[in-house]
Parts: sequence; C-alpha cells; structure tokens
Amino acid sequence: MGNPKQSVATGSNWTIPNALSGLRLLGVPFFFWLIVGPQNDGLALIILIVSSFTDWLDGYLARRLNQFSRLGELLDPLADRLYVVAALIALLYRDLLPLWVVVVLLLRDLAMSLLLVYLKKFGFTGIPVHFVGKAATMNLLYALPLILLGTFSNQVGQAAHIFGWAFLLWGIAMYWYAGVLYFVQVFQMRRIINAS
Repeated sequence: MGNPKQSVATGSNWTIPNALSGLRLLGVPFFFWLIVGPQNDGLALIILIVSSFTDWLDGYLARRLNQFSRLGELLDPLADRLYVVAALIALLYRDLLPLWVVVVLLLRDLAMSLLLVYLKKFGFTGIPVHFVGKAATMNLLYALPLILLGTFSNQVGQAAHIFGWAFLLWGIAMYWYAGVLYFVQVFQMRRIINAS
C-alpha cells in the first residue's frame, strides 16, 4: 500500500531517506542468514533494532528535509515486509513458529498483492496506508525479535517469549482487520469510479 509520509514527490530519488531504506533492504539477507546459519540471534536482533531505528529516521528526515519520492513510497514498506517475511521463514526453519502463523500472514500478503493488481486496471498504483495496517506491521516487527529473544534460557527470555506471542497474536488480528479495511476502501473507490 502507498505510504502517506511520502505523498508529495520531489522529482529526485537520490535522497537521504531513500539511502536509509536501501541500507535496510541490504540488511535483510544478512539478518536471515544469521538466524538460519550460525544462529547468531544476538547479532540478528541488533540488525533488527538498527533497521527499526532507520525506519523511523527515514520518515523523520523525509518530513524534515521535504525529501519525498515515489521510490521512497515503494522502498519503505518493501523493507518492512521483507524483514517480516525473512523473520517468519527463519523462525519457522528454527521451529520457533508453527506453520499456521506463517501461512496466515503470507495469505494476507497474497490477498493484498492481488488487490493491487486489480487496482491497476483502474489506473491506481495503491491506496493510502491505514493506521491499523501500520500498527499491525509494528506489532509484528516487535513480536518476531521478542520470539527470537525468547530462545535465551533466562528470565528475560521467558518474558520475551510471553510478550512476543502477545504481540504476534494481536498483530495477526490487526493485520487481517487492516486487510478488510483496504478491501472496503477499494470497494468504495470503485463505486465512485462507476458513478462518475
């Protein structure tokens, strides 16, 4: 879905926010490899924390420097999605998540991809991001590292496991609810198009 923080394009893709989003994308394969390869969960968590910080920073700088672009609209949510998908697959591989969690979340992403394909037939490239959708993604981005932290055999690990699953279940519910809201938005847009 489109990103409201980058609704006005500057005409240039060579911006600081886009560079930060690009760096976040470069970190995805390394993050994935750390979890499934050497299983260096500590370093993987650091990468995820840095990624979350740069996610906030690129939005802040885009607004502060008035550096918005169509590329930024694509890179920012793409990086979020790739981190979520990479973490889901890695945690499934490590038997830290059941298969149903991965299937439920990926089915929602598939539904949204099909919705975007449908929208393109009417000349739309996306619809505005709903607050619920952004909140759902943030819940998942909190949940997955907490579940990873839950592998540590101490009190911190035990607490992280509980909070991780709480964020995950709440995130899944919000993720699908946001999907329903997006479908309602598209239905309303189609009615406007047919009426005009």
